[in-house]
Amino acid sequence: MLVGVPKEIKPDEYRVGLVPSAVRELAARGHQILIERGAGTGAGIADSAYENAGAEIIAAADQVFARADLIVKVKEPLAAERTMLRRGQMLFTYLHLAPDRALTEALLASGCSAIAYETVTSPSGTLPLLTPMSEVAGRMAPQAGARCLEKEMGGRGMLLGGTPGVAPADVLILGGGVAGTNAALIALGMGAQVTVVDRNPDALRRIAAQFHGRVRTIFSAPDTIETLCRRADLVIGTVLIPGAAAPKLIAADTVRAMKPGAAIVDVSVDQGGCAETSRPTTHSHPTYVVDGVVHYCVANMPGAVSRTSTFALTNVTVPFVLALADKGLRALGEDAHLRAGLNVHDGRLVHPAVAAALGIAYVPAEQVLKN
Repeated sequence: MLVGVPKEIKPDEYRVGLVPSAVRELAARGHQILIERGAGTGAGIADSAYENAGAEIIAAADQVFARADLIVKVKEPLAAERTMLRRGQMLFTYLHLAPDRALTEALLASGCSAIAYETVTSPSGTLPLLTPMSEVAGRMAPQAGARCLEKEMGGRGMLLGGTPGVAPADVLILGGGVAGTNAALIALGMGAQVTVVDRNPDALRRIAAQFHGRVRTIFSAPDTIETLCRRADLVIGTVLIPGAAAPKLIAADTVRAMKPGAAIVDVSVDQGGCAETSRPTTHSHPTYVVDGVVHYCVANMPGAVSRTSTFALTNVTVPFVLALADKGLRALGEDAHLRAGLNVHDGRLVHPAVAAALGIAYVPAEQVLKN
């Protein structure tokens, strides 16, 4: 199979879909790999490393899209890339379709088979291709939040960990999953007072045990979130419903009632965000202020640490890339967990959570793959 890796064109995105070791594995199985020139530069990977692994370096993205049967990316295709997708072609990348009707409609119109990293499942019920980037984003969130609390950023002028005789920042984390747990780890290590809110009692027990009681755990309810947000210096939103839009847990009225100079880091913004006041930003312009509260809503946070993120991501995607290259769409039929990643196929929407978020009818993946 012809496997293509274009250079990412999303603003401030420096990750790349495959690393040379993955190229070598694909080549050893008889596949051809097309890498757009400079695709790995942002992650510190030279074109020569790909060539030495068996790839062909291609001058431009349109040539990669035109020739490849399987496109492997990191982020969703932007407008210029969507027009290059075609019927019968497979796309494997992060999609986050629930808050993005325009992208969904473009993928439907293209006729391609679009497989989303973030909805591929595992036998244990986890999201294995989302986990490493959730770990990265969670660990980055307190760092970003600490910067947002600095006065020059519009923040309260607080040091996250305080200092002897001066209280540390009050950090509230919404969601006790992978991102939330990693955010708690780093925030606690920086010396903050940390509270994690979740609706899953098992998640709260796990966090309480993991941090030996040093992190407060509170069951989530609307009134509770409002009260805790008003008290917090930094709120980190990490809530996730697989494939669906993130729930709006922080109301605009709550933001207005927060401390002047407080900060919100919305890790969930790629799924629409968990604050009513959240909107996507970029690494070049990461923050904005609403009602005196600094918002950090970068939709591709792990892109800032592109080398770490690229290798962490490809560690988990490569087995699925190999399966798709070896078997094509048959891989989806044989593996229910990979099939859970299929969002769009041959002009039809096949993921129920995306369909519910956008109000579009869907056809079960099992049914469309039989046709």
